Amino acid sequence: MAMRIYLKKKKDTHEISVSVIPAVWNWVSAQIPKDNAVAASKKLPTITTITMTDGDYDYLIKLLALGDSGVGKTTFLYRYTDNKFNPKFITTVGIDFREKRVAYNTQGPNGPTGKAFKVHLQLWDTAGQERFRSLTTAFFRDAMGFLLMFDLTSQQSFLNVRNWMSQLQANAYCENPDIVLIGNKADLPDQREVNERQARDLAEKYSIPYFETSAATGQNVEKAVETLLDLIMKRMEQCVEKTHIPDTVNGSSSGKLDGEKSAEKKCAC
Repeated sequence: MAMRIYLKKKKDTHEISVSVIPAVWNWVSAQIPKDNAVAASKKLPTITTITMTDGDYDYLIKLLALGDSGVGKTTFLYRYTDNKFNPKFITTVGIDFREKRVAYNTQGPNGPTGKAFKVHLQLWDTAGQERFRSLTTAFFRDAMGFLLMFDLTSQQSFLNVRNWMSQLQANAYCENPDIVLIGNKADLPDQREVNERQARDLAEKYSIPYFETSAATGQNVEKAVETLLDLIMKRMEQCVEKTHIPDTVNGSSSGKLDGEKSAEKKCAC
């Protein structure tokens, strides 16, 4: 199964997509130190919201929000895309999505490099109910990053995070996709059932960043999404840079893919 990354050609009007062979993508993933995901939450590149005309972007990135019903996925995404809070959203039926355009500035060892990419984010909002599970898991394969959410006022939603992780590992584009764990509704401390230490221990177990957010106040909403975007962009960059693939990837002794497969070797980034 190949994951697709969509790239908008500059000064052109059509999109192209190139499949990333799973072995290459998984090998690149294995080269990333486990603590990189956590470190990413502490040092972010410059990401700003911008206005672009239709089709005027370099990358199309698909993110998927998932978690139990009622944890606040819809209000979280609405806060991120529109910077508004609507407590009257009804339960999502099936799947929905929102969009946002941002400028991503790459981060070098001494700060931003000045190279900026226009990114079109598609943020998919999934239904948390069991009866929609077969529908929503079908979207896992096309997503490039995941916002895994639970409700800080619901211990059960936190316990179910492990089930969601198992489904991700079984249905996502690779066994260790880019994920950010989010404890939502941090603005309700009196109703809190999940303490921060519990959540951080679980995030450390899976080697993923953790944020406590509030769609009502906007606390950490942008930071959580920007951290996930940064992880994805760094993974794509490493994938592009890997021109020599280990023997274990393609089963040959040369360490390189055959010439006829050179197009497959490259990420669509």
